[in-house]
Amino acid sequence: MSDTAIITGTSSGMGLYAAISLAKRGLNVVATLRDTGRADRLRDAAQEAGVELDVRALDVTDHAAAAQLVADVIKDYGRIDVLINNAGQGCVATAEQLSMEQIQAQLDVNYLAPVNLTKLVLPGMRDRGRGRILTITSVGGVVGQPFADAYCGAKFAVEGFMQSLHVVAATFGVHVGVIEPAAVASEFVNNVERPADAGAYTPLLDAYLSRTAGAFANAQSPQSAGEMIADAAASADTSFRRQSSEAATAFVSVSLADLDGGRVQEFTAPWIG
Repeated sequence: MSDTAIITGTSSGMGLYAAISLAKRGLNVVATLRDTGRADRLRDAAQEAGVELDVRALDVTDHAAAAQLVADVIKDYGRIDVLINNAGQGCVATAEQLSMEQIQAQLDVNYLAPVNLTKLVLPGMRDRGRGRILTITSVGGVVGQPFADAYCGAKFAVEGFMQSLHVVAATFGVHVGVIEPAAVASEFVNNVERPADAGAYTPLLDAYLSRTAGAFANAQSPQSAGEMIADAAASADTSFRRQSSEAATAFVSVSLADLDGGRVQEFTAPWIG
């Protein structure tokens, strides 16, 4: 019997290509997206690749809907072997420009949603003694960046949750990990929330956005990132942390070896002036 995978956030970008790549490997792939009316690109890509996807609607912030989805997938396929928490949302603003509602929204999508789905699939994986849970975080889950206060805060949170769970779940044969992409050419940047008026922060924000535009102009392709995600899901390597590209590895290394915070400060300060 083929393994069954759930992957969130598959309307475009690396989530779309990860779903296709998993299906090419012979998995039953339940590809979720918030609005199935936006699934044409996903379905067209699946048809072109000669694979079948089970496309289902899921707003990852609706925890009751997530519970129903997991129950339905188990009913239809018998079990869930792989969970890939890919859905995410960006936000560009510094602390005083953010409402608490905006901060909560970042936590809802980037932290609480993957936590909830992880909790839902864990019991079955633990009972069977096998499973793989991968959460697509970001280099922003390792390196705090200017004007990414809420986004990086949520990504740091989900990395901490998954790293804490990693060693406990592994004792039951369930392998938990994170994948940290750098810039990936996708619609993610178009969906990033920005302040209408940056006020005193305008020159700093303009400098940051200029730098970010340059990074995305040289971004990793979504096909490459998606295939890397599928490779990680199928790999015998159970390392907790992976990056999706050499650029991402270089980026996170600045923080992972930064004992006093000075390296990150030197790294990011030029971005805003």
